[in-house]
Amino acid sequence: MKKRRKVKLADHYAHRGFHDKPAIPENSMAAFRRAVEHGFPAEFDVHLLADGNLVVFHDEELERETGVTGQIEDYDLTNLRKLRLEGTDEQIPTFDEVLDLYEDTGLPLLIELKAAKGNHKALAEAVCKRLDTYRGEFVIESFDPRALMAVRKLRPNFIRGQLVQNFLKNREGLPFYQAVILTNLFFNLVVRPDFIACRFTDRRDPAVRLAVDKQGAREAAWTITTPEEYKAAVAAGCSPIFEQFNPDNI
Repeated sequence: MKKRRKVKLADHYAHRGFHDKPAIPENSMAAFRRAVEHGFPAEFDVHLLADGNLVVFHDEELERETGVTGQIEDYDLTNLRKLRLEGTDEQIPTFDEVLDLYEDTGLPLLIELKAAKGNHKALAEAVCKRLDTYRGEFVIESFDPRALMAVRKLRPNFIRGQLVQNFLKNREGLPFYQAVILTNLFFNLVVRPDFIACRFTDRRDPAVRLAVDKQGAREAAWTITTPEEYKAAVAAGCSPIFEQFNPDNI
């Protein structure tokens, strides 16, 4: 078996930027500027719009963050820029804007690919192409193993991580067979993830422990929302993905 390459994750990542709701929305430029000011690496989510632009936003549906119904993949950038985040003046950032902010800071990024409507390959291609010219440090993750397989094929040198949780306990609308496949990391053989990004409460699941303890994948833990969880994640050897507190104050 090919020897697993060494992977360095950041000590921690600010989840969707270092937001402070409701004044500083998640995945907003204000949240990313605040993260940079505190010297925090950041985790964030990337979607591919109908016009080919890449934007930073978590949900597929727009309503929770913008109050507007509809799916983000159906928008073009011009119309998306008319929306505001959580009642503030903040717009949905572009991928370029976040990369430009972080590029010369020396702070690493954890970039989640949010595939939808079968666009996993197109999303991976667009993100990889943009990252070819990015001078900063980054790793890529996704819940969708197809997106990670595309990254592996397109840019085998990019560090990639499989996001996972126990979908059998929390189905999130998935059919049973998909919940079984994703929970048990059945695609790891072809994805060959360098790290596993796991819901911290599910990290004892057998598939996670096999990937980390037996196959040598690194481990990140989400979403860490208290100092106590942060300490537990660090003690377990994970890179915490945190929000709602400042780890520098622990």
